[in-house]
Amino acid sequence: MVSYPQRMSTETSLRAYRPSAARERLLDAASGVFYSEGIHAVGVDRLIAEAGVTRATFYRHFPGKEDLVVAYLDRIDGQLSAMLARRSEDADPAGLLRALAGAVADDLCGRQFRGCPFIHAAAEFPDPASPVHQLVVRHRTALAAAVTEAFAELDHPDPDRAARALLTLRDGAQVAGYLESPDVARAVLREGLEALLAQCPGHP
Repeated sequence: MVSYPQRMSTETSLRAYRPSAARERLLDAASGVFYSEGIHAVGVDRLIAEAGVTRATFYRHFPGKEDLVVAYLDRIDGQLSAMLARRSEDADPAGLLRALAGAVADDLCGRQFRGCPFIHAAAEFPDPASPVHQLVVRHRTALAAAVTEAFAELDHPDPDRAARALLTLRDGAQVAGYLESPDVARAVLREGLEALLAQCPGHP
């Protein structure tokens, strides 16, 4: 059975930092302003003020702003992995795929939804050498591998193509949910997944 948490873990070195209240406040502050205002638009001084820490404390936990960006995305990756684990516990591969689509569908209804934070980060850090860009690619690659494996376990005739189709539907739904109707985007995503599952022998 596919294990999303294992597949999606970025395993970045930042997880080796000892947890501290100040570090968590910085991550909380980053999560709020990076997502709502953009990463490059927010400076270190703003983050320090939002978190209520000193500049020395900031640099003790993060050598630079880019390190905080990596930790911010790594945290989201871990939260998504844990959420999928809870929602899809003991589920078959089709259930796991529906859990993934369901998680995105739920996000579309959120009042503060602004699209995918990983897509936003990739747009702001286009350089393939950037640690931020590399983390986004690892996240995407792991997610694609997990989805492909799920379709393969369901004996889909072309698991790779099915996975690419579902991820494209997911990306499109997140953009449409932000710019257009969340309800329509959610329905299209779910309908698209069911159409892909219908191509599997013995579709559940």
